[in-house]
Amino acid sequence: MTDEDATGGANRARSTTRQREANRRAVLRGAAAAGAALVWGAGGVAGEPGRGRENGPGGFPPTGITEYGRSVDLGNGSVRTFTTETPSGKPKYHGVEFGRAALEGLPDTAALKDADNRDEDDKYGASGQATTVHFKQSLQFFVEFPAAERTPFTFLGLNWNPDGHLGGKGAWEAPHFDIHFHMLDPETVDAVEGPQLPPYDTGNGEYTDGPAPDLDGKVAETSFDYDQLPDGYERSPDPVADQRYITDMGEHTAPADAPELPDGPGEPGTPEDFDNTLIQGFTGDAETSQLAFVKPMITRAFLKDFDGNETYEVPQPQEYPHEQQHPTEYGVRDVPSKDAIAVVLGGFEQV
Repeated sequence: MTDEDATGGANRARSTTRQREANRRAVLRGAAAAGAALVWGAGGVAGEPGRGRENGPGGFPPTGITEYGRSVDLGNGSVRTFTTETPSGKPKYHGVEFGRAALEGLPDTAALKDADNRDEDDKYGASGQATTVHFKQSLQFFVEFPAAERTPFTFLGLNWNPDGHLGGKGAWEAPHFDIHFHMLDPETVDAVEGPQLPPYDTGNGEYTDGPAPDLDGKVAETSFDYDQLPDGYERSPDPVADQRYITDMGEHTAPADAPELPDGPGEPGTPEDFDNTLIQGFTGDAETSQLAFVKPMITRAFLKDFDGNETYEVPQPQEYPHEQQHPTEYGVRDVPSKDAIAVVLGGFEQV
């Protein structure tokens, strides 16, 4: 089968898989609303008596078992990380809390382009660092999560993209946040450079530099570990393989049924259909790749208008690069008591 055949087959199946995705998301939303998914519906801990629900003493995230990371400045407000564990050490949440004011007064592309901290390491600081991601302007933060011994997650890589970024033939060129839950240490991720071919891919020399590669470019050989590719996810096609590996991140793989992706070969992406898509990412070396981050990619418009509690599946691979607990769900939820929105990994299971 040629690359074109494989891509065409995936695109022909997309309408079916998109409907399946819509049905699955509706089931998850219904479960959360009914209280069946107690992990999202309760402020306390499932199976532990005396813990309050969201409107009870526990709140969300539940008090007493939640530790917050440092706060960083964003827009007119702030963002902070948090980790929640039960008293026995079972992980409940890794999350990011956006004060609603953080969604206002955000820098535009011109402000980021003219920022005076582009050659410094301010992504570790409270105000972030202006940089370029996927050939577009971005504001970037590195913020550690409070430790949870039984999960692999280490730090948040947060990007505000005022004009979106390239990928999916324009699918993601809408103002949005990239919310990376990284599994590697910040120094390792900081050393990732791009855009380029991943180190586990070998090109045939037909690529050109810049955002419009030669359409004849192909990957001659790869050591990519497809057993770690989550169910329903695809790598970017060969013609843009030299953009797979992104600075401070790694390779991004996307669900084939994301509604904003092109419907077929030669078709454009539809950023108007983009609001909330889960990316799963990889880093590696010449020998192999490894699953290295989980990234909800969420538009500013979605977060600004959000006032409920939704839960989504985190598709799973056949194998993991670790033996810790991994999330099976992620959620977006309004936290009216704090005038905030939380984006949360949960449903941790031993792998």
